[in-house]
Amino acid sequence: MQQRRLGKTTVSAIGLGAMPLSTKEDRPSPEDAIATVHAALDAGVTLIDTADAYARDESEFGHNEDLVARALAGYGGDTSGVLVATKGGHTRRGTDWELDGTPAYLRRACEGSLRRLGVEAIGLYQFHRPDPATPWEETMGALRGLHDDGLVRMVGISNADVAQIDAARAIVGPALVSVQNQFSPGYRSSAGELAHCAEVGLAFLPWSPFGGISSAKSLESTADEFAAVAEELGVSVYRVTLAWHLAQADVVLPIPGASRRESILDSAAAADLQLSPEQLARLNAA
Repeated sequence: MQQRRLGKTTVSAIGLGAMPLSTKEDRPSPEDAIATVHAALDAGVTLIDTADAYARDESEFGHNEDLVARALAGYGGDTSGVLVATKGGHTRRGTDWELDGTPAYLRRACEGSLRRLGVEAIGLYQFHRPDPATPWEETMGALRGLHDDGLVRMVGISNADVAQIDAARAIVGPALVSVQNQFSPGYRSSAGELAHCAEVGLAFLPWSPFGGISSAKSLESTADEFAAVAEELGVSVYRVTLAWHLAQADVVLPIPGASRRESILDSAAAADLQLSPEQLARLNAA
């Protein structure tokens, strides 16, 4: 599969967003979920995105990290080149999502992720979402401390604006390698952050590249031009959408969610799909 830079390493141009394996009400069985991860690895995917808060509720906190760790441990092939990116900073109260960006909490969250993933250092540790109750500078200092103490190899931030990106760069330094923001055909408000990442050399990981779990199924009807290009090429609208993401900039690393092996195999094939300049212009204007 096509490779792209992420910090000082390279990963597959298409990653796997593991969230649907844990958070969906109709999530797959553990066996089917692990089979989906294995299908991604078989297809050449070497970037898996998870988070400690990906679970149905508070009682299952860490469910997705545990699942990813089990899938990697049970894979018959070489996983040394697989980068697991996890996140901390979201908490769960029952089924509600809450925030905690304090240094003390992030240290505990990182240590919990280390235990669940069974690693000495997390490949990419991302701050999940800004916490209005905690100064951004304090949170970024905590991430810098996790890196300097050897608990994480690389640092990322998520749901950040340009000012927050630049503040993070100043505090975290070269350990900061990525930004993960929402971006899709129907949600392009992070275009400025994407362009800024391309300018300063940070990887940009668009989350919900199809519009989110609840909207992905209707993408063909809501993204008319994408569906038209898909029909021209004889491929799925999802494959076209990911090819469009990749064409935005060479720093873009989509992480489509998947709960079935067929879904991630189709997504992985997007790395080899070429859009013509005319098709790309139509999609950009849609």
